[in-house]
Amino acid sequence: MPKQLVISVMAKDRPGIVADVTGVISDFKGNLADLSQTTLCGYFTMILVASFPDKTSMEKLREALSEKGGNGKPEGSFEIGIKETKVLKREESSPSESMYILTADGEDQIGLVAKVSAFCREHKINILDLSTRAENERYTMILLLDMSSVKSLSGIRKELGEFSLKTGLNTELQHRDIFVVTNEI
Repeated sequence: MPKQLVISVMAKDRPGIVADVTGVISDFKGNLADLSQTTLCGYFTMILVASFPDKTSMEKLREALSEKGGNGKPEGSFEIGIKETKVLKREESSPSESMYILTADGEDQIGLVAKVSAFCREHKINILDLSTRAENERYTMILLLDMSSVKSLSGIRKELGEFSLKTGLNTELQHRDIFVVTNEI
C-alpha cells in the first residue's frame, strides 16, 4: 500500500525551487497527486500531496529536501513540513457540480478575509482555494468553494447580497464552469 504524504515547503524565493523539490520527490519514487505553489512578497510557498512506496522514510525525505534547499547557504534553506495522510479515493473529493467561484472586491480594510471566511463557515461552505491581492486601496479575493453542503443556492445568493451591503464588498458567485468559460483568454 503506498504511503501518501502532504509536504509543505517555504523559502526565500529563487529560481529552481520547484525543480529542486519535485526532483527529490521523483528520486524517492514519489507520484505527485496535487501541488499548489505561489510566491508572496518574495517568499516561496508550496504544498503538495504525493504517494510514495510504503517503506519511504519521512526523515530521509526531509533530509534530502533540506540538503537541496540549503545549497550550503542558510538564507536559501527550506522550511519543511511532512505529514502522512490517508489516500483519498476519487469519489471522496468534491464533485464538480458543487464547485463555485466567489469573487469579492472592495475598499482595502482590516478583516475582509476574516469576514468572507466567517460567512462561508456560517453557511457550511468549504473554501478549497483562496487568492487575494491588495492594490491601489482595493482588495480583491477569488475563492474556489465546495457548495455541496448548501441546501438552497438561491438562499445563499440572497444572504450574500445582504452580506455585500453590510461589508461594502462587491461579490459575485458563479459556478466554476461558467467562471472558467467567461474568463478564458
